[in-house]
Amino acid sequence: MFYHTNMDFHFSPRRFSACIIFCLCLTISISISGAYGSQKLYIVYLGEKKHEDAALVTASHHDMLGAILGSKEEALASITYSYKHGFSGFAAMLTDDQAQDLADLPEVISVIPNQHHELMTTRSWDFLGMNLNHKPPSKLLQRSKYGEDVIIGIVDTGIWPESRSFSDNGYGPIPSRWKGVCQLGQAWEGTNCNRKIIGARYYAAGVDKAYQEKNYMSARDINGHGTHTASIAAGAVVEGVSLHGLGVGVARGGAPQARLAVYKVGWDTTDAAKTVQLASAAVLAALDDAIHDGVDVLSLSIGVDENSFGALHAVQKGITVVYAAGNSGPRPQVIFNTAPWVITVAASKIDRSFPTAITLGNNQTLVGQSLYYMLKNESTSEFKPLVHGGSCSPEALNSTIINGKVVLCTAENFGPAVDMISDAITNIKSGGASGLIFALYTIDVLLSTDDCKGMACIIVDNAIGFQATTYIGSQSLPIVKIEPARSITGKQVPGPKVAFFSSRGPSTKYPTVLKPDIAAPGVNILAAKGDAYVFNSGTSMSTPHVAGVVALLKAVHPHWSHAALKSAIVTTALTKDEYGNPMLAEALPRKVADPFDYGGGNINPDAAADPGLVYDIDPMDYNKFFACKIQKYGICNITTTLPAYHLNLPSISIPELRHPIKVRREVANVGKVDAVYQSDIQSPLGVKIKVEPPTLVFSAAKKVHTFKVSITPLWKVQGDYTFGSLTWHNEHHSVRIPIAVRITIQDFYADVA
Repeated sequence: MFYHTNMDFHFSPRRFSACIIFCLCLTISISISGAYGSQKLYIVYLGEKKHEDAALVTASHHDMLGAILGSKEEALASITYSYKHGFSGFAAMLTDDQAQDLADLPEVISVIPNQHHELMTTRSWDFLGMNLNHKPPSKLLQRSKYGEDVIIGIVDTGIWPESRSFSDNGYGPIPSRWKGVCQLGQAWEGTNCNRKIIGARYYAAGVDKAYQEKNYMSARDINGHGTHTASIAAGAVVEGVSLHGLGVGVARGGAPQARLAVYKVGWDTTDAAKTVQLASAAVLAALDDAIHDGVDVLSLSIGVDENSFGALHAVQKGITVVYAAGNSGPRPQVIFNTAPWVITVAASKIDRSFPTAITLGNNQTLVGQSLYYMLKNESTSEFKPLVHGGSCSPEALNSTIINGKVVLCTAENFGPAVDMISDAITNIKSGGASGLIFALYTIDVLLSTDDCKGMACIIVDNAIGFQATTYIGSQSLPIVKIEPARSITGKQVPGPKVAFFSSRGPSTKYPTVLKPDIAAPGVNILAAKGDAYVFNSGTSMSTPHVAGVVALLKAVHPHWSHAALKSAIVTTALTKDEYGNPMLAEALPRKVADPFDYGGGNINPDAAADPGLVYDIDPMDYNKFFACKIQKYGICNITTTLPAYHLNLPSISIPELRHPIKVRREVANVGKVDAVYQSDIQSPLGVKIKVEPPTLVFSAAKKVHTFKVSITPLWKVQGDYTFGSLTWHNEHHSVRIPIAVRITIQDFYADVA
């Protein structure tokens, strides 16, 4: 869930090179009562560092703030974070007037209030072709030496170091290039870092004091989210993992020999909603430290409304930054983290299900899905009375005796399914029911039954719900028997599919940048939490899958740029299932997936290691396309010297096509030296696309080719987006980029009717 609110933004009266002002999902403002008015935590951004010596950068911050506050002592007391490694800036407690005084200084680019935002496997890696136990194992795993010595930074809620997933058995010395620290704190000693978890930091400033007191004041993870994501990205190999016998297999990360650097920015609120609070000032401090420490990949399973300058600086320092797309789907235009300099990850489903047999008293067997398991004192399933509870609201259950019975509930609206199921579980438990069968539209909500804890809670679709309702109506004493869930994997379960909750494009902030970039497994992923292993779903889970793949690719291709790695992942992605059918997206109703659901498609790690061609970008080129028209109040107004679709991205998005345009792209050959590629065009409906030249010939003397894509509207209409693709292919490679085009005839036309 994400919350937005209007806030004052203070900007200095000058331009800067890249549009990097961001607005994170707000939950609450930090404020204290000061002598000169209410103080809040503000982030002051100064751009590139003026000194290489971090101490000199910090001293300049103290001098600047001291001049505003009246003394260096007050400046030291006010500053909570000094950003001094990847860029220059600081976070400090200020009144609105003091913030404005800083914004008026010519060397200050922006002053923005701190904000809070929220967080967005035994089978998933095998499903992606990253087989560990096959003989031989995955080629990418072998070539990368399982991600050996690549350093993945996890910006999250911390980590539980005692988990078996973070054992350092068999690891060599910590890479000599590592410059990070093992920050000591509550329940965290120096021995909690090892050759697997090589660094740990935590960032408490900017978080409510009340929440700090309910958490470990250290990198230790009380929530479990960071532990889960870290184990997905780089967890060590752990045999025989399951959750009550479900999902049994080997738990491991994508890059099991990679090292982990932990940056705890998320603090558990311990409220009923189980939310986590993250301060934007803390996230920036973590990014700044990660640049200094020497991480190779950053994985951030957090939702951001506008993209931070910290991520851009990290990319320009050679770090690949991977962000979650958000969990606000299947609605369009709700995607987060959409800057072109990051990899934005959607969530997909894998080829695993948990069928649960429901036997009615007439011996008819229906099949639902659940995580139901028998308690230790139970041996066999038994028939129990079955009753219809309607919507299972307190009103619907008011005149129904449900004690000891299994209750059939039906969704009577299209509201948030997780809330409906959670409420139904609470209501039937209070009435003493022994089980739940919940019928609703197709949606990924299996984990919403987790609170049942050994009680049978089964999810069925409306068709199965109708069968059960019909049976109940035909019997005077209807009964039902529910068997424990089973795990099924493989071709019996079609996959991949885009998850229902996965946020969809297009980007409202950067419509000329196609987002998301890629989809990866994010539904019912079994990974570490504390000393155990649990299922979780979300783009929070898909993000570390991509981070793990990036770590493997960096081990194989250490000199590839961030853009080349991103290109390799996007252009080799899969858009069909293993039967050759188009990939589907869960929605209302389910549909054929398109680039706004999955970007290039579902990640294909082995193919990404040998993409043939890559679309590369000098990271400083982002500055040519994104600039800011500075305003005193309000979000930065984007201006560009060129439309962003001219940036050499592995995709093309044209949000307003009214007349023919030409888009330039450049590809570099990273495969066989002598190679010939032919173009294959799938034009979006209503659009004609032509590529010049249609054939690319590479040799030792010609490793890079430029080509032009002509895009012409065939209709004069205020249209909707249609989709196509451009593929360069030969006998060994297929290099595909997605294309999204919308034909328009009017400016600022709301598509709401």
